[in-house]
Amino acid sequence: MVNSSATLNLEERLENRARELGFVSVGIASAREDPLRAQRLEQWLGEGHHGSMEWMETRLEHRRSPQGLWPEARSVIALGMSYAPANDPMALEQAGSHARISVYAQGKDYHDVVKKKLKALARWLVANQPDAEVKVFVDTAPVMEKPLGEAAGIGWQGKHTNLVSPEHGSWLFLGAIYTTLDLDLSDPQRDQCGSCRACLDSCPTDAFPSAYQIDARRCISYLTIEHKGPVAEDLREKLGNRIYGCDDCLAVCPWNKFAEEAHAMREFLPRAELAAPRLGELLALDDAGFRSFFSGSPIKRIGRDRFVRNCLYAAGNSGDAALMGQCENLQGDPDPVVADAARWATERLRSIP
Repeated sequence: MVNSSATLNLEERLENRARELGFVSVGIASAREDPLRAQRLEQWLGEGHHGSMEWMETRLEHRRSPQGLWPEARSVIALGMSYAPANDPMALEQAGSHARISVYAQGKDYHDVVKKKLKALARWLVANQPDAEVKVFVDTAPVMEKPLGEAAGIGWQGKHTNLVSPEHGSWLFLGAIYTTLDLDLSDPQRDQCGSCRACLDSCPTDAFPSAYQIDARRCISYLTIEHKGPVAEDLREKLGNRIYGCDDCLAVCPWNKFAEEAHAMREFLPRAELAAPRLGELLALDDAGFRSFFSGSPIKRIGRDRFVRNCLYAAGNSGDAALMGQCENLQGDPDPVVADAARWATERLRSIP
């Protein structure tokens, strides 16, 4: 619905402007609390499925609904920006000496890119409605982006709990603008997963207790990004060569056949050195080297120690005896978690026939 006619209403002009800025999905939901949505969040937290992400529990009242965070909010503008990859995210599955980095983290930090576009859209809205107040969010505030996206009609939460768009598949960065305006609401998106369970069956660590539920404590994205300590030994082998995030449950979704490579957003195109990095080169990074190499990347957020820990698990799973020397050297690392991972990797490589 891209039309420059002066007869368009505010919601239509808002959508047009959002698409000009690079958003491929736009919808509007109410800022009021949805009791079912809040109940599901409380149940998930009560079962401990959030792992060590304590901030999700401590800010529960803010997360329950947009008005819980900002009582004056009346509407939520939910937006999606595509980062659909050109290549198969599973292509490196058997390339043990190379590391696998989640598609979303191979380009520029999406927090910065999406937030800049959200602010531009918010400025446009205020310029057209001077009485409007707005707040923008992208993944760093107590906002339930996925359920709100479903309520706003830009997709539905699939059995892997991520948002699925009928036009753009599973590859969407989500953002939200809260506003004091009473905007016309979009129709919610209907669940179209049907009997498919490809995402559930693809998970290497069985992180889905059931459809539409995820236990973060077993999710590779959580383990490699959020989890600070050593990964449980029974899960280390299942990490394979994934060192930052995991795309498996997204990559197998049949709805991705409708997604097109995100040509318009060059910021999300993969950096050549992150598309198939060699583990040996990553294991050699000290703190300064890590910060320099990952400047402008979301990977920089986890720090050198957690990153090298992940690389050591991948080295232990690689079957590449050439990595033995680096693993042995890192057994003396000042960080005890890195040293533990290095000992585990060394033992694994020593056992190669």
